[in-house]
Amino acid sequence: MNLVVTGGAGFIGSHLVEFLVKQNQAVTVLDNLKNGNVDNLKNIRKDIEFHNIDILNYTSLQKILSKCDCVFHHAALTSVSDSLDRPKEYHEVNVSGTENILKLAKECGFKVIFASSASVYGNPEKIPIKEDATRKPLNPYGLSKLNAEDLCKKYSELGVSVMGLRYFNVYGPRQNKNYAGVITKFIDNALDAKPLLINGDGSQVRDFVFVNDVANANFLAMKSKTNHGFINIGSGVATSIKELAEMIMELSDLQFGPTYGNLMEGDIRFSQANIDLAKELLDWKPKTMLKEWLKENIKNH
Repeated sequence: MNLVVTGGAGFIGSHLVEFLVKQNQAVTVLDNLKNGNVDNLKNIRKDIEFHNIDILNYTSLQKILSKCDCVFHHAALTSVSDSLDRPKEYHEVNVSGTENILKLAKECGFKVIFASSASVYGNPEKIPIKEDATRKPLNPYGLSKLNAEDLCKKYSELGVSVMGLRYFNVYGPRQNKNYAGVITKFIDNALDAKPLLINGDGSQVRDFVFVNDVANANFLAMKSKTNHGFINIGSGVATSIKELAEMIMELSDLQFGPTYGNLMEGDIRFSQANIDLAKELLDWKPKTMLKEWLKENIKNH
């Protein structure tokens, strides 16, 4: 098959590209390299086609996507705090850019796997969160993903095969240092023998899912006979930020406790996925458990 990954030089995108190459797929990567890095693709560079292209450039997209079978759409701006300062830019890239992909899917007939986010839910009324839960994003990033989901639904009604995967807190190697998740920041501090900084009191709950499991979910979504829907991709396990800090401090033998700062604006309090739909429609479940990965990762540094 002829597969395209937008944002394929980014954190999740590059792992997905590696996964697809291992499945002996022909892969083309599109990335404008504003947040992505070609070094993320160094192990497979000879096995892929790469184009430095912005998803807002419709004409350039059209030339490349006209003969593909599926687009994994990961090109996006993804920082919650950054989105508070640049909401218009987040809308343009995450919403207008997504519509460019969907327009071409309608024109050319390829399937779209859209990288959405659990941020569309905001603070849920109850956890674990099911896909039909109320969607009330707390920040412009979450709103841009919700607006893009609405476009996916609109284009599915026009005949486009499009599935949205709502990622919870994805972790793993190669996270962008500027926008790194809490796991990367905690590990970096622990290995440098610095205190772990917890925003708020640490009672916030997250659902951490490993990036290779996310890549596998994308592949299974492509192969699925389901033509439209939104599916949670998480571990299904709730971990508080304080519990995460304690795990990392124990594994790295830190002899002092964390420090505490202000709760971040637009931060979600509780997030945990119900992953029954992913099991049912994709025959998917996560294989990597957080504590085992932390143990291995910290031990090898």
